[in-house]
Order: sequence, then structure tokens, then C-alpha cells
Amino acid sequence: MPETTLSSVASRARLRDVTLRDGLQLTGKMLPTEQKVALARALFAAGVPDVEIGSMARGDLVPPMANTLEVIEALTPEELEHSWVWVATPRHIERAREAGARNFQYCFSASDSHNQANIGRSTDASLEAMPAAVALTEEVGGRIQLCIATSFTCPFEGDVDPDRVIAIANDERATGASDIVICDTLGQAHPGQVSSLIRRVVTETPTREIVFHGHDTWGAGVVNALAAVEAGAAVIDGALGGLGGCPFAPGASGNTATEDLLFALRPDWLDPNRFAQLVAESERLLTDLGEPNRSKARQGARSNAAAFPWIVATTG
Repeated sequence: MPETTLSSVASRARLRDVTLRDGLQLTGKMLPTEQKVALARALFAAGVPDVEIGSMARGDLVPPMANTLEVIEALTPEELEHSWVWVATPRHIERAREAGARNFQYCFSASDSHNQANIGRSTDASLEAMPAAVALTEEVGGRIQLCIATSFTCPFEGDVDPDRVIAIANDERATGASDIVICDTLGQAHPGQVSSLIRRVVTETPTREIVFHGHDTWGAGVVNALAAVEAGAAVIDGALGGLGGCPFAPGASGNTATEDLLFALRPDWLDPNRFAQLVAESERLLTDLGEPNRSKARQGARSNAAAFPWIVATTG
């Protein structure tokens, strides 16, 4: 595809920031509710259209997610229209919607081994429960996503057959999902794989908005995201500073950095000032968490190439 065409397509792609869920779940520090809410609002203020604000995973298993219900309760209905909560069971949705949530990412793995490790049940059992999850979401006028983790590789089983992902996407028990999330959970996919699977989802499964969730374990996070967008994905997930990873997926590293994705995608709302706001938020958060900042765009923004408009001046 000509570069100008890809650039045009990429600029229309939306970014969903997942710092408050996937980004935080491997850290050893739980952020106070007030700090999480402030970060969500800072992301919205900078122009990020959608934010994943937490997970209904058990707090004893994933401690940084223990105050997700409090975060939901603190956000306004208008903010919650653009907020997503990770769920794995109908009961998760019941609890989250009571707190005010309306948008749910119903997630399970293409591979049974990872689903057992992550959720404690088979993939088929997760699918079997999805109609109830859809019904609960529809009762509050919300949206539910079919999120397929380990769409490319599994830490326990190796390569995942693309036909397995397509079969899940076509399963009648997933009817009612507004979107489908294709996850490179381990960050082991390459652009050819990403492009091929996304194109198959576009052509062989029910029409839904496609989200690509990538990790940058092997340094292909941004190029995989671009491949996904070119193939038909409308939304790309990222986390500030490349923070994150799955606690039940050995070998997984951080998400593709929000800063890197935005610098590459250049959505219409992004300008150097808003980019600078996100760089500053990223630096404050990762410093507070004691985590390394893996964003290459952030590194470039703090360089000495003063003539480049995307450079973020160092103050004080």
C-alpha cells in the first residue's frame, strides 16, 4: 500500500489507553483511587478517546486491580461512556454495572491452557457464559467486546492456529458483541501474521469494529499496530511508557507504548502540545511506580533536537 494511503488510514485509527488495567496489573504497587481517576481524566483531557480503567479480576490474585469498583464509582456518566472494564464472567459485569460501568471487555483465551491459568476455566466454558454477559450489558444499554487473548501464540502451547480464532469469532454464543479484540498477548507476532489474521476477521466473521491489542516484547509493537490498521483494525491499544504485561503469561512484556503509537499514527487530534502532556503524565506515573519508561518516542521527545516540533522541552 502506498505510504500516503497508509498514513491516511492510520490517522483515522483510534487509540485506547490501557495503562490503568493491562499497564498496572504486573506492578507491585496499587495506585490510590484518586490517582487512577486523575490519570484517566488527564488522558481524556489530552485527547485520548477511550480508556480502559480497570479489571474485575480478583484483588488477591491481581492486587493493583483491587480498587477498580471505586474508580468506576468516581467517574462521571459522561466519562464512563468512554471507559472500558476488563471482565471474564457475567458476575463481573453484574458488579461493575452496579458501580456505573457500561462498557465491558469480555476476555478469554484462544488457547485452553492460558484460559485455565488466567481465568480458571476452559475456553468453551467462557464462551458458554458469554450470552449471559451480553444480556446483562444490553440491560444497561452498554457495549461488550469479544476479546480473544493469545490470538497468535500461547506461553504453554506455542503457535495458535488462526482457524481457532476465526471459529471463536464466528461462534453464535458471541453474538451481540459490538467489537472484537485480537490480542498479541505475548508480543511474539510479526506484521505478516497480524495483517493476515485481521484481514480474515474482516472478511470471514460478523461485521464488528476491530481492536488490535499488542505487546512490544520483540520490538514489533508499532509495526504490528500499523499492519493491523492497514488490514482493517479501527482501534489500537497502548499503555503509557510501554508499561504492562500478563501475570499469567510467562514471557510477556509491556504493552506497546501509547506515546510510540500516537507518534506513528498521528490521529487528527494529536499535536505537539498534547503529545507533551502525555509524555509528562507517563514520566510522572512510571517514576512513581519505580518502573522503566520503555517508550522510544518519549526518549526522542527528550533529546536535544530542538528544531523538531515534537521535542518536549525540559523545565526546571
